[in-house]
Amino acid sequence: MTTTKTRITELLGIKYPIFQGGMAWIAEHTLASAVSNAGGLGIIAGGSAPIDYLRDQIRQTKAAVNGKPFGVNIMLMSPNADDLAQLVIDEGVPVVTTGAGNPGKYMAAWKEAGIKVIPVVPSVALAKRMERAGADAVIAEGTESGGHIGENTTMCLVPQVVDAVEIPVIAAGGIADGRGIAASFMLGAEGVQLGTRFLAAEECQINPVYKELVVKAKDTDSIVTGRYTGHPCRNVKTKFSKKLASGEANGTITPEEFEEITLGSLRKAVQDGNLEEGSFLCGAIAGMVKKVEPAKDMIEEMFTEAEKLLGK
Repeated sequence: MTTTKTRITELLGIKYPIFQGGMAWIAEHTLASAVSNAGGLGIIAGGSAPIDYLRDQIRQTKAAVNGKPFGVNIMLMSPNADDLAQLVIDEGVPVVTTGAGNPGKYMAAWKEAGIKVIPVVPSVALAKRMERAGADAVIAEGTESGGHIGENTTMCLVPQVVDAVEIPVIAAGGIADGRGIAASFMLGAEGVQLGTRFLAAEECQINPVYKELVVKAKDTDSIVTGRYTGHPCRNVKTKFSKKLASGEANGTITPEEFEEITLGSLRKAVQDGNLEEGSFLCGAIAGMVKKVEPAKDMIEEMFTEAEKLLGK
């Protein structure tokens, strides 16, 4: 098996077994179509975005990728998850990835529409449940990833999920180069999903302040906040995220206040580059992201490196 021919590339008809994470507010049609056109799977973030906006995003991506596969990520705790679930059927989206919950109730309708369903899982138990529900593959995402996280690391989670299910496993969390891809394959994964590295893609439409934070980040510049709310989130260290962390630690911010303060904070980061009130979500791997470049160059360079390493 080479890194560029796995059950994932066959299942989806893509050249490289690489997904671009469905990052809320960040993963829109420009980035998704660049990744799909480069031979990976570009993914549009569903989040809780309005249905009309998403329909437009899907159609723009479709027009740009010219028949190549792309996906939509659906956050199952979104208030409009039911509408999103129907939208991907109506618009003929080829692949759906899901997060934050169990897609079981939509599975039959999606499969009937010919959609490939690939849930993100933080544990072996959820991976097994997804396989039983009819998932085509699962994304085993370790705590190193940006945004909402589980507690198990990629290195520990991936091989255990691989052993527990028959369907292909995609590794996610802490992967930013060919070494990470090669390591994921050694652990039994047949594909990878990257988020943080793609923040530095030329086609990624985030505010330049956000992009610069990622490119300049050091190995120690990520911080997890919100564990006491039950929704821990990994961010870049900024004055704002450090203030949240200390309020959480010393009890000066209650979980309710925390939720209030952070409401809309990702949008403020992505669109406005607001360092005072923005949550700049980012993986622990940001210290390895050194420059802004086209998504295509990133993907080709990473797989060239991974092939060399695995060829050894």
